[in-house]
Amino acid sequence: MCIGHVQRVRILYKTILRLHRGLPEELHSLGNLYVKDEFRRHKTCSTEEASLFMHEWTDYAITLANQLGIKGKPNPLQSIGGNIDLPKLDDFRDEQIAQLHELLLAAKGKDV
Repeated sequence: MCIGHVQRVRILYKTILRLHRGLPEELHSLGNLYVKDEFRRHKTCSTEEASLFMHEWTDYAITLANQLGIKGKPNPLQSIGGNIDLPKLDDFRDEQIAQLHELLLAAKGKDV
């Protein structure tokens, strides 16, 4: 049986939210808000954008699952996350760069 695109998006979305349960509460909440906003923004994107979007978020889910480990809790906390490659950053739109900056400030507990 072939899974349709909408179902794959839902599975990925729910998987990411489930993975976020393993994060500290403040990162859990922040991550969920960001994911919900990003998935909502891309509901009507082009096929090409949707493919890239799904690829990047799937990579995120796999990375987070590996970082959280079997027990679902990172040890130590510094093992969560990673850097964005400069070539990837060059592909970001100005709006995305601003959004990343806001996310960084929020993660550090500073006013946006």
